[in-house]
Amino acid sequence: MYKKRILIKLSGEALLGKSKFGIDVSVLNFISSEIKKIFKKNYQICIIVGGGNIFRGIKGASQGIDRSTSDYMGMLATIMNALSLQSSLETLSVPTRVQTAITMSQIAEPYIKRKAVRHLEKKRVVIFAGGTGNPFFSTDTAASLRASELNCSVIIKATKVDGIFDKDPINNKNARIYKKISYSEVINKNLKVMDTTSISLAKESNIPILITNIFKKNSIINALNGKGLYSIIN
Repeated sequence: MYKKRILIKLSGEALLGKSKFGIDVSVLNFISSEIKKIFKKNYQICIIVGGGNIFRGIKGASQGIDRSTSDYMGMLATIMNALSLQSSLETLSVPTRVQTAITMSQIAEPYIKRKAVRHLEKKRVVIFAGGTGNPFFSTDTAASLRASELNCSVIIKATKVDGIFDKDPINNKNARIYKKISYSEVINKNLKVMDTTSISLAKESNIPILITNIFKKNSIINALNGKGLYSIIN
């Protein structure tokens, strides 16, 4: 259904599992096994991982930490998550590289577009950490930015619900899923599936966004093939 280069946006909260903080290794391993299924279908896979399970910049700012400092702390949390995901994937014999927007040469490569493309062409999963490297920008925006730079055919927002709903599906049993919805509708209805900057950038680059449930087996591979439960923004 889509060209072979895709970007998966994975929130830090997805790694929490039932924990209140940090990384649930069983959840991490499940997510890695789902990514391996896509990898075996010969997709070139980019991953952007958030850091909200460890530290959320905007929350730190609300508690009195300088916003720029708080956002940089959040970026460091994404690097911790990226390294854990790398370890889990490589345990499953999926070759990976971590590239960071903040230079940390001892543990990861700096983000270099040409190098990232080369890794993808050599069948390595590339995990991008550190957001955009700038405060005041979310990892959602980093996902749209990297997908645009690397000419990805689709962004997959891997989340804890089956797609975009008109109401919170956790608290409303009659919530209705949007199978298809436009970028403009998402912004105008303030649906908050991703932030406005990321939606606008995806629209400008004409990259569709699939939203599906990362905790259901085969949900991503099914969504890529137009099957199962998901929403698409285009």
